[in-house]
Formats: sequence, structure tokens, C-alpha cells
Amino acid sequence: MKLSSIPILIKILSLSLVCIFPMLLMGETEVNTCVDCHVENDLMPEFYLEEDVHQHAGMSCAGCHGGDPTAEDMDESMSEENGFVGIPEKQDIPAFCGKCHSNIEYMRVYQPRIPTDQESQYYTSAHGKKLYAGDERVAQCSSCHTAHGILPAKDTRSSVHPFNIPATCDQCHGDTKLMAGTGHGTNQLNDYAKSIHGVALLEKGDVGAPACNDCHGNHGAAPPGAESVSHICGSCHLNNFEYFKTSKMGQSSTSQEYHNCEQCHGNHAIMKPSDELLNFTESSLCMDCHSEDDAGYIASAIMYSHIRESDSLYQEAQLRMHDIQIKGMNDVDIQYMLKESKQNLIQLRTLVHTFDAQQVTQKSIEGKGFSQQAIELAQQEIKEFNGRRMGFGIATLAFVLLAIALYMKIKLIDKQKSNISS
Repeated sequence: MKLSSIPILIKILSLSLVCIFPMLLMGETEVNTCVDCHVENDLMPEFYLEEDVHQHAGMSCAGCHGGDPTAEDMDESMSEENGFVGIPEKQDIPAFCGKCHSNIEYMRVYQPRIPTDQESQYYTSAHGKKLYAGDERVAQCSSCHTAHGILPAKDTRSSVHPFNIPATCDQCHGDTKLMAGTGHGTNQLNDYAKSIHGVALLEKGDVGAPACNDCHGNHGAAPPGAESVSHICGSCHLNNFEYFKTSKMGQSSTSQEYHNCEQCHGNHAIMKPSDELLNFTESSLCMDCHSEDDAGYIASAIMYSHIRESDSLYQEAQLRMHDIQIKGMNDVDIQYMLKESKQNLIQLRTLVHTFDAQQVTQKSIEGKGFSQQAIELAQQEIKEFNGRRMGFGIATLAFVLLAIALYMKIKLIDKQKSNISS
């Protein structure tokens, strides 16, 4: 082979790879008249993506819709004899997707642990029950996952990525016309976006924060009942749940069918709780159920008082440590005590869910002890700092006096020499 022909060969190989590699990647190594015809007539489905998970797995149009993608004749390609099923009716979509997604033998090729109960779960959901009853307005598979642009849930472009789930659900639940007559509001997304969960997910990008599906479920989505609310919240807030379920408040809430955590904290518009929830004022939430001088009122007043005292002492200890750090003194032991005090304060606020003033009091005494020790250590460091300053001042004064004495001595010697020479 001549050297001059090598660049031409490289160009030919490069062009071949450019044309062939995308087809290999997308599984399109055979003739696909479906795509050819739809592209030619500008009929490609809306929101179609080449990165679609089905395309990536080598499954193109015929994989879902049937037909013969190798036939040039449209009638032959889309004939019933060749298994063409076309676009499914909304009521048939769960079963349509379930042909593959409910088949464990087929799905384990792609993921050994992949779930295959999505279809059966769906029919236990509020959506599935209504669809089964003939209501085609409700969400089904393609409503959430789309049809021709399905991406992995971990892809930030996916409609079911945690960042996008609130907006995906809002497509239906924020539609006033669609939700008319259902008894549901349409302000859930606005409420959620302002909540502590929504701010964490949508503004701070914390994918660990709960989105709609974390509380309502995925394929088996349904409004949580009175008995399940505390269990749902407890899946993240475990200690709060454990304390609450054994408390008198928790037991009475279950018997009276209160929505437990939701009763005090709300649902979609959950704000960061503050100690003021325990403070009885005219606008206090607790006043909805309790009146002055009843047991709940007294317990709340005791808990609020101890928590505020613990917090104030902790804040004072922090200021003392900050002062120590500015002065460059040893703050190691103080930091340790403050960490213990902060941890105690967290536990103290969690213990509120026991509604037991005695437990809160005992924990508060322990925490205030840590803060007090930190303050005492800081005072010792301040005392040592002042002692060092005083010692430094005395030493400085001594050096100054010595310098003055030496100066005077030198002057005296110079004067004596002058008198002798004269």
C-alpha cells in the first residue's frame, strides 16, 4: 500500500465509524422503516429522545408497537398479521408496559434485581383504581415517565429524577380543570416549594430530601391514611416517631384518627419547627386543643422553659469560646463540652415528642451542665489570659525601668569623664 493512500483510508474508516457507531449504540443495526418514514414525513413523536432507555437497550418502535420494521410497504409494516398494535388506549397502557416490565425472566437481562411488580402496584393506587373504573383522566405510566423520551431516574433530565418529581406530579395536581370535582386542591407544589423539604430539594439540591413519591409512594401512590402518617414521617425521623408512638398523645391520636405528625406540622407546607410551637400564646397551635391550666398546658410550659434555658446557656458558652479563640487561648476542652451541649439540645427537642415534661427536664439539666462546664473552662482561660497580660505588663515595666536606669548610669559616667578631662 502506498503511503499516499493511508490518509484517504483513514478518512473512509472515520466516516464509516461516524455513521455506524450511533446505530450500534442505539441498537439500530437493521433496517427500520418506521423511523425512516416518520423522519421523512416529520412525524416523529413529541419529546422523542435518542437517549431513551428503550432505544439504548436496542428496542425501537416495533418493540412496543409491533409491526414489521423491515417492510417497505406501510400497510404491510403496520398490518395486524405482523403484530402491529399501534397506540394503546389509556386504559390499556399499564398492561401494555407490563408486557415486559412484569416479566422477570425478560427484565433480569437488564438488571438482576429489577422490580417487576409495577403494574400490580399501580392497580392498588388511587390512580390505578380510578383508571380501572374507567376514569381516563388519571395518571398512568406515560403520564409520569413519558413515552418516547424515557431516561434513567438518576439522569437530571428525567421526569422522575428527584429534582423533577414535584413538577411532574404538578402537571395533573396543579391543573384546576383536571382536578375539579376530585376534592383535591391544586396548590400542593407552591406549598411544598416553600416547605423545609422543598427548599432542601429544589433550592439546595439535596436529593436526600423527600419529594412527593417519598411520602405518597411511586406506582402504588395513594394518600396516606391516619394510621400511616406517623410511619411515613418516621421512616426519616425515626427517634421522633419512636417517642411519639409510645406517648399518651400518640395513643390518643390513633384512637381519635388524628393524622398524627401532620396534625401539628402540616403536610405539604411543613416549615422548620421552632421552640415557639410549645410557647402558649394566642396564636399558638397547642391552644387549638389545650386550655390554660390543663395538664397539656402545664407540661408544655415546663418543656418550653427548660429548652429556652438550655439554648440560652449554650449560646452564652459559644460566645465565651469565640472570645477565647480571639485571644488565642486553648479552646479544645471547651469545644468538646459545646459539642456535647449541642447534641443534648438536639435530643432535648426530639424528646418533646414524648410529651413528658419530666424526661425533658432531666435531659435539660444534663445539657445545661455541659454548657456550664464550657463557661467555667472559658473563665479559667480568661483568668489565665489576664494573668499573662499582667505578667507581661510587669515584665515590660521592669525592662523599661532597667533601660532608664542604664541610660541614667551611662549619662552619669559620661558626665564624670567630662569633669575629669576638664
